[in-house]
Amino acid sequence: MLIDMHTHIGGAKVGFIMTEDMILKEMEKYHVDYCIVSNGDSAEFDHELNPLPEEFQVSQKDSFLRTIQFARENPGKIGIMPWIKPATEGMNEELEHLIRENIDIVKGIKVHPFHSKTFFDSDRMKPYIELAQKYELPVMSHTGGCEAADAKYVYEMAVKYPKVNFIMAHMGLGTDNREAINLMEKADNLYADTAWVPVSSTIEIIKRFGSKRIFFGSDSPIDGVDTYHCNREGQPSMYREYFHGLEDVIGTEAYKDLMYRNAMEFFGIELPGY
Repeated sequence: MLIDMHTHIGGAKVGFIMTEDMILKEMEKYHVDYCIVSNGDSAEFDHELNPLPEEFQVSQKDSFLRTIQFARENPGKIGIMPWIKPATEGMNEELEHLIRENIDIVKGIKVHPFHSKTFFDSDRMKPYIELAQKYELPVMSHTGGCEAADAKYVYEMAVKYPKVNFIMAHMGLGTDNREAINLMEKADNLYADTAWVPVSSTIEIIKRFGSKRIFFGSDSPIDGVDTYHCNREGQPSMYREYFHGLEDVIGTEAYKDLMYRNAMEFFGIELPGY
């Protein structure tokens, strides 16, 4: 059993090639039972933190509708998180309506402070977090790459909103993960995923906090259909270590928690036979 709670479609305007078909092919090839998907078309700024031209912007609504369609066409296999646009649009009734009408497949709210060039603790984020609290949804934030996406701001919001669960995606991408891991000790409603996180950091989290506060996620198919196996140049992916040998280190029960059970319980995912 495998659940990947951090996957994507879209993002072509910022240089990503990630499609619905790629996710489905990857799921079949690597025996993934369920994916939670957000849409990179909601990116508001490019990799150099320059605003995307207006003609490249995809509305928050249209971005969300694409993921809804994907999930509806693949029942029992795909859940979704709307990727919000706090910088150029902000919270609106239309977004809440779509969440309410599709609450059975909506598993959280996704924010990317880097590609939105918006500090996670800013006033523009508060209406989204209040929406998450209203519908009892977690908020997952990209962490790493710029000051606005620092994990400490996710922690600060976790303290301000103790009834909301927050997930630090990447645990500080490109760092040694120390800051994010230490912050987890200060807030019980702060969680992490494994997207581009070395196995050593995952093991440390499990040793310090137990096996219930981290989920397997990969950013797939950012490196193509074979993201779990290798990058686009054919170099081995770090995810191989998650599939081979980790269970022997952390034990079978903790491994099951990491790879699927935590996601099932946390996101309310129901799968046949479990």
